[in-house]
This record gives sequence, structure tokens and C-alpha cells, in this order.
Amino acid sequence: MSLPSTEAVATPTTVNDDRPGKDNVQRRTKVRWKLFILLLVVVAVNYIDRGSISVALPVIQKEFNLPPELVGVLLSAFFWTYALMQIPAGWLIDKFGPRKVITASCVGWGAATAASGLAGGFMSMFIARLGIGVTEAGVMPAGGKLNAIWMHKKERGRGATILDAGAPLGAGVGAILITWFIAATGSWRYSFFIAGAATVVMGLVIWWYVRDNPRDHRAVNDAEAEYIEASHAEEDAEAELSGSTGKRALLPYLKFRSFWAMCFGWLGFNGVFYGLLTWGPLYLSQDKGFDLKTIGWATFVIFGAGFVGEILGGTIADKWRETGASANLVMRTLLGISSTVVVAGLIGVTIVPDPTTAVVLLSVVMFFLRWVGLFWSIPATLGGRTNAGVLGGAMNLSGNISGFVTPIAVGFIVGATGSYTWALLYFVGAAAIMGVSVLTLNYNKRLPV
Repeated sequence: MSLPSTEAVATPTTVNDDRPGKDNVQRRTKVRWKLFILLLVVVAVNYIDRGSISVALPVIQKEFNLPPELVGVLLSAFFWTYALMQIPAGWLIDKFGPRKVITASCVGWGAATAASGLAGGFMSMFIARLGIGVTEAGVMPAGGKLNAIWMHKKERGRGATILDAGAPLGAGVGAILITWFIAATGSWRYSFFIAGAATVVMGLVIWWYVRDNPRDHRAVNDAEAEYIEASHAEEDAEAELSGSTGKRALLPYLKFRSFWAMCFGWLGFNGVFYGLLTWGPLYLSQDKGFDLKTIGWATFVIFGAGFVGEILGGTIADKWRETGASANLVMRTLLGISSTVVVAGLIGVTIVPDPTTAVVLLSVVMFFLRWVGLFWSIPATLGGRTNAGVLGGAMNLSGNISGFVTPIAVGFIVGATGSYTWALLYFVGAAAIMGVSVLTLNYNKRLPV
């Protein structure tokens, strides 16, 4: 089956009275891109809420009188429940659809974020962070499912990175917002209340705009729907030939090397990203002597570089694929480069004493690290649309094992050594795991389950 290669397909009728393009052919609407911009905002808000405690931690640590070991436990609390809920969330997404799951997630985690502003000490903050982990769990697997449903297969690299770019964007913007709120109000608690309320509103916007099928969205015209459906039809035909059709449980996938490469690649990626997200502000404060305002701007620069890098990585991947290059060539080349630069940059950070140079190197690290956001296209590649939710949940479970191990490990490393050098070398090891995995995974075909 041949697919259209331009933004127009030959469909003479319209549902939205769209203006015809050249040769009186209906122009394709671009609702799929608007939907993914909305998802980018959702994930950004997600990471503002998730990372708010890290930015406010120098103040919270002093108020609650916490040693490094308890700081590590507090930073990891979110990831305990977030990781445990990934596969159940993926199952719920495949059963009930991503729209319902994301909406419920937004309302729940907004309430939990606001509740964390009421914490009176370590234990109450710990419990609130557990609640945020439970309620946020469905967002990213649901985004992966929507990528499979809404995006043509030639566009899923950009879809994946637009979705995932909300993480560095939220971390960077959140650093500025949280430090500003603390300075303006004199309390870290108000920033949590405001972030929680904004998240609940975001959930209502999701319910209003997102649909589980492009045909159900009133702004989608026939041309856009048929363009997406043509891609689905080609994938379904390929799946029929390989015998990998229908809904599957997770267990059959465990025998494949690519499944484990996906999981370990995401584990290594998050070992670096969550390490810098949770401990980065304290590292800048304690090792480099930054004050709260400087921490906010430095964090914005570092994670802002990640946002730019991720969008660029997704664009390069899709444009390269459009030339006819194989998925293995594109993904292994880009992600191999990413892993090499991340390892080299992190080693550089352990060597250079200058604070500004350290921020520059960490910005380079984050720019290339976020190319691995392309991984959010892999659940649909390996399992198809039907199983993208549960595979996305399994991948994110693996990644968030790093989420709860890394903050605790770094806390004990810093507490035992009084230095961040070995913590940074821990991140180097995680990047090496990521590098081996991205070169092992077969990106060319669906798993024959």
C-alpha cells in the first residue's frame, strides 16, 4: 500500500468546509499537532509539580532539619508509587482509553500537589509525594498510546519528542516559577498550592479537547483522518503478515531482546535525568555555591537546553526517515551519538571546578540526553496501537526504578563521601547502560507475539 507523501490527499468531500488546496484537493487539518502541543503542556505541568520539591529543597531541608540520607528518601518517595503503578496504568489505558486516564490523573495529582503544601514535616511530605506518584502514573503511557493512535508512523518521532519534551521544559520553567513564588510570597507552600490548582484546570482542558479516535474529534476533517488511517492500515497489514495482531498481555514480550533493551535503555536514561532533576539544585547550591535565584536560572538553562535538544532530535529522526533510511540506522546513529556525548560530558563535570563551565557542560549533557525521548515511539513500534499502553507502562516502570533508586543512592553517596564526584560517576554508569541498550534494540519491526 502506498501512502500519501504530501499534506493533501484526494478526498473531494469535507466535514469542516475546509478551503481546498491546489487542484481542488482538500487540505488536511492539523489537529494531531495541536493535540500534541497540549500534551507537551500537560507533561510540562507534570514536571513543574514533580520537580517543585527539588527546587524548594534548600529551604525545605533547612525547615525540616533533614540530613542527606532523608533528603534522598524524600526525593525518591514519588517514584516508589509512580513506578509500581505503571503497568496497572498501562492496562487501564488499553482498556478504557487514554483520554479518561489522563483526565483522572491531572485532577488527582493536582489535589496531591496542593496537599503537599500543607506538610508539617518529613512524614507528611513523604505521604503527599507517594500520592503524587500514584496519580501521575498514567500520563506518559497514555501519551505513548495517543502517539500510536493519532500520528502517522512517519511522524511518531516528532510526536514522541513533543510529548516527552514537556519534561525538560517543565523542569526548566518550574525552576524559575518556584523560586519566584518563594521569593514573592516568602513561603514554599504557596507555590505548591498554585501548581496543584493549575493542574486540576489542565485536567478539564484535556477532557474537553482530547479524543481516543481522530474520527471522534469534531475539528478533524476527512483528509486528516484518512491520512492517519492509511498508516494504521499499512501497519495492520504488516502485523497480519508477521502474525502479531490483537491485544496481548505483557508476559509474551519478556522473551524478546528488544523488549529488555527498551526497558534498560529507559532505566539508564532516567538514571541520569532523574538524578539531575532531583539532586541538581542541591548540587549547584552545595558544591558550586549558588544562591536560590541563581539555582533557578541555572536549572532553567540546563533543562531548557534539554527541551531544545529533544524537539530537534525528533525532527532530525523523522526527516531522516522520510529519505528512506531504515529505523535502525536512524535510531542507532542518533541515540549512539547521544549516549557518547552524555558520558563524555558527565565525566567533564567531575573534572572542572568552575561553576559556569559545569553549567555549560550539564546543558550539553541535557541537550543530547533528551534525544532518547524518541523511546516513546517504541511501544507502538514493538506492540502496535493495541498494546502500546501496556508496553509503555512496562518501559516507564523500568525507567522509574531508576527514579526511586537514584535519589536514595545519591543521598548515601553524598552523605558518606561529603562530595558529589561519585554521584556524578554513578550517572556515568547509568548513561553507559543507556548506550548499550540503544544500540541493541531492533527498531525495524513489531515483535512477533
